Amino acid sequence: MTSESRHVPVMLQRCLDLLAPALERPGAVVVDCTLGLGGHSEALLTRFPEVRLIGLDRDKEALRLSGERLAPFGDRATLVHAIYADLAEVLDGLGLATVQGILFDLGVSSMQLDEADRGFAYAQDAPLDMRMDQTTGISAAEVLNTYAPGELVRILRQYGEEKQAKRIVSAIVREREKAPFSNSARLVELIRDALPQAAKRTGGNPAKRTFQALRIEVNGELSGLERAIPAAVDRIAVGGRIAVLSYHSLEDRLVKQVFSAGATSTAPPGLPVVPEKYQPKLKLLTRGAELPTEEEIAENRRAAPARFRGVERIREAHL
Repeated sequence: MTSESRHVPVMLQRCLDLLAPALERPGAVVVDCTLGLGGHSEALLTRFPEVRLIGLDRDKEALRLSGERLAPFGDRATLVHAIYADLAEVLDGLGLATVQGILFDLGVSSMQLDEADRGFAYAQDAPLDMRMDQTTGISAAEVLNTYAPGELVRILRQYGEEKQAKRIVSAIVREREKAPFSNSARLVELIRDALPQAAKRTGGNPAKRTFQALRIEVNGELSGLERAIPAAVDRIAVGGRIAVLSYHSLEDRLVKQVFSAGATSTAPPGLPVVPEKYQPKLKLLTRGAELPTEEEIAENRRAAPARFRGVERIREAHL
């Protein structure tokens, strides 16, 4: 399957339109922090024929496939094997102090969901890996087999917002003493058996929240995002824009907090005139989190949970 045929970029037109005022400037550089299969990047390079693109991804197979897709654009596209948390280091390495556009399309990529042997999807049996970069780090199976029960409960509650975390973890601990976990089907069956009937009737597949929690833990997604979004704000030029697609409330909440803080005055209350150093450095471009249209969800079911936010840098930072 080609990268073009298996990747439908989420809220593509909205991303392009929001970034357009920044990317139509001469010499504009845009960073796609979550390159994946290159759908958003291809559209950015096509719509803005003068723009230079930096694409980051931690998944080497995604870099290979997107490299093939973006090859016609030649040296306008620079692809880097890196996680988005290392945005500042990547830009330093390329000699770029600021850029005009930054895009994040968070979460697991279409390719990772579609390739059964990666273990991201709970609908098919596969090794419990879930690493976006398969050259480093621990797998989901290792998390299940080695973490203390209390730590597993914390992960399921915090990252999966799973109300039945204690019940599921008790079953995991009991089962891993018989034999270590290695494949997803056994975990899915265990979760189904562990949950009360009422919990199985809501929210789709009962394993969804546990798989999300494991994926976030294995890949350090939220800790990486806590570094990446502030780094993006620091490195976006005045007049530059940042667009973020999130897929669950934890991501969206983190993005909202950083953007809202940047768009708020830091002046002490009661000042008759607010000095520039206290004035907001960001302008919110979206009213809350925007949602995909019903038409888009009908065409691409993976767009359903998407939440979109954008900001513009309106002044330099003041120390």
